[in-house]
Amino acid sequence: MIQVIRTETLAQRAGAYYVRIQAMAKKYHITLEQEFDAHDTPDADYIVLLDDDFPVATCRLYPADSESMMLGRIVVLPEYRGRGLGRLAVNAAEQWAAERGFRKAVLESREEKVGFYEKLGYTADHSRIIRGGTFTCIYMEKLLHT
Repeated sequence: MIQVIRTETLAQRAGAYYVRIQAMAKKYHITLEQEFDAHDTPDADYIVLLDDDFPVATCRLYPADSESMMLGRIVVLPEYRGRGLGRLAVNAAEQWAAERGFRKAVLESREEKVGFYEKLGYTADHSRIIRGGTFTCIYMEKLLHT
C-alpha cells in the first residue's frame, strides 16, 4: 500500500534523495553537484511516497515568492511509473502549499512532460523556456484552491 508523507526527519529526506539519485541522476548521468542545489537544505520540504516503507516517488517544494510555491524534482522510480504516483505526489504538494497560504503552484516541466502537468490543471507559458545542461523546461503554473 502506498503511503504519502511530508518529510520531517533526515531519514525521510534521504528517501527523497534516494529516489532522485536512482531515477534521474543515474539515468541521465547528472552529477550529485548538479542534482542537489541551494534548495536542498536540511529544512527543505519534500513529499515522499512509500511502498511498505521503501521510497518510490518524491516532490520537492519551496516558496518561489509570497504567493507561489515551486514544485520540483518530481520523480517516480521507473518500476513504479504508470500507477498515478506522480499525480499523487503533485496533489499532496499542492495541498500542503494551499494549507500554508500559497495561491499558486509553479513548476518547470521537462518539455516531454508538459502534457502530464496540463492534465493536472497546469498552464504552460511557452515564452518562458529554461534551457539547462540536461533538459529544456517550460514554466507552468496552476491556481490552488484554498
